[in-house]
Amino acid sequence: MPTIRLAHSPDSDDAFMFYALAAGKIDTGNRTYVHELQDIETLNQRALKQELDVTAVSIHAYAYLAESYALLSHGASIGDRYGPCLVASTPANEDPREAVRAKRVAIPGTMTTAALAMRLFQPEFDAVVVPFDEIEDSVQRGKVDAGLLIHEGQLTYHEAGLHLWTDLGIWWHDETGLPLPLGGNAIRRDLGEELISVVSADLRASIVYGLEHRKAALDHAMRFARGLDVEEADRFVGMYVNDYTVDYGERGRRAVQLLLDRGAAAGIIPHRVQAEFA
Repeated sequence: MPTIRLAHSPDSDDAFMFYALAAGKIDTGNRTYVHELQDIETLNQRALKQELDVTAVSIHAYAYLAESYALLSHGASIGDRYGPCLVASTPANEDPREAVRAKRVAIPGTMTTAALAMRLFQPEFDAVVVPFDEIEDSVQRGKVDAGLLIHEGQLTYHEAGLHLWTDLGIWWHDETGLPLPLGGNAIRRDLGEELISVVSADLRASIVYGLEHRKAALDHAMRFARGLDVEEADRFVGMYVNDYTVDYGERGRRAVQLLLDRGAAAGIIPHRVQAEFA
């Protein structure tokens, strides 16, 4: 009986999409899923060591994992005109790209897509790696000049008295006309085509079940909502669990490849990577 180690972030959107698997709501045959919850940068680093069978990864990190992992077609977190938010304790009094030049900016990990997008937006900044859930506090305390918020922080920064300098999802769309692909689920290639196929089907079924049983899935996700009320959590889940999550589609796949290509062209990613979807 295969036991699949499935890792994802302890966030309301991931909890929502994996609710059906965690709660035994779908038939997975003889396959048992063991869920491991850690922040995305930790999962990126663990995937580099091939410690996990299926894991959420940053699209940026996938560039370094492509030989050992393939992207599953299901489970993407894609920001369509929204994404990581660059915030500071004061308003930007000039073009945000110039305002952040040479400034100390808290990022949630070097391999996150937020970090890649930030480098594409403004290559000349001083990156300070801070756990994603401590970035708001670092900005408030003046430990950094600005911070790059992911997850629920995209909705709550104003409550902390912070000011939006730029939304990288909007910037990326203005640049490319495409959504910003932030994360996806990757699966080890050495599991073999047959197991990869059925695991892919299980993950898709879990996502679809959550969308079709939204209240139950949202009730489960609230355990991971980090201070959001139900309305805010529902909005956040809607941002990152949607049609793109069921399947990237042609537009989502094109966005992934363009992001990887631009990262390589800018020298952030060391060589061009062809995205492959299981």
